[in-house]
Amino acid sequence: MKKYNIAVVGASGMVGGELLGLLESRRFPVGEFYAFNSGRKPARVIFRGKKYACSAPSFEALRKADIAFFVSNEEVSEKFAPRLAAAGVWCVDDSSQFRLAAGVPLVIPEVNGAELKPARRLIAGPNCTLTGAAVALAGIHRKFRVTELRIATYQAVSGAGKAAMRCLEEELRGYFKTGRVPVLKDRKFPHPIAFNLFPQVGGFDAAGNTGEENKVEAELKKIWGDSRVKISCTSVRVPVLRGHSLALWFKTARPCSPAALRAELRRTDGLAFFEKPEDYPTPLKHGDRTDVVYAGRLRRAKTAANEYQLWVVSDNLYKGAALNSVQIAERIVKL
Repeated sequence: MKKYNIAVVGASGMVGGELLGLLESRRFPVGEFYAFNSGRKPARVIFRGKKYACSAPSFEALRKADIAFFVSNEEVSEKFAPRLAAAGVWCVDDSSQFRLAAGVPLVIPEVNGAELKPARRLIAGPNCTLTGAAVALAGIHRKFRVTELRIATYQAVSGAGKAAMRCLEEELRGYFKTGRVPVLKDRKFPHPIAFNLFPQVGGFDAAGNTGEENKVEAELKKIWGDSRVKISCTSVRVPVLRGHSLALWFKTARPCSPAALRAELRRTDGLAFFEKPEDYPTPLKHGDRTDVVYAGRLRRAKTAANEYQLWVVSDNLYKGAALNSVQIAERIVKL
């Protein structure tokens, strides 16, 4: 079997760690391995039982790779990924830098894997929030065409990084020690998150929408290849460590029945569908190191004809980030 030299930029970060574990557990055919971080602090990672020191990325070092994963930030991706792709290196970027760029495919392999082509070596991965909706409704959209989609998100703190997870844990410890949620000096959210939730993920625009809500709309339209879909989203941060949940309301252009929708959900690639109402997924059970998107509680909405409701849970660090990147690489080696 051919092996591929792999570079991971952001290897010592939270998503980087998950990506390394997935490359190993899924037995990706790795030849040489190169680990990079910002270079500001010394860091080491363990991959296949061997310790690797992380160094600051450079074009010359990254060019040794066949596939480069970017799980760092937009600035690093912008600096290196286009040049590397032009030089023939496959670049899988998990940042938001190129998601909406013309000519750059935004890929969830189960949904639009056909967008992967040798001539386009810079590939963007999607925002972790919309991944569950994109996968769960992909088959329904193809067969019945979703015309309107309303989404309420319930987003875990891990979506904001390690420091945000530590913030929740520290607030909880403070509460159980003093009976009050402490106000942390270096908190990562606009409000305390322990025993709390708030409808803000990102900053607000002039219309009152957050950055996260705008990303969900724009990216989902690109992944589905359909700008006609009307999408409205409210993003909520909740005190969950890992696993994003979505409440979906969707209308279809073509008439359909609950039975037809259930049949489509059962055969949707990358989706595990719970048919009994009481067997719905939860982030604690189904949002921690899980490889598929979970959905349940399909039912007719009471507000309009051809409108249905669905509950979706997925691991924001796996399918929403690291796993999706590895699955893209697995498709690449088959091209």
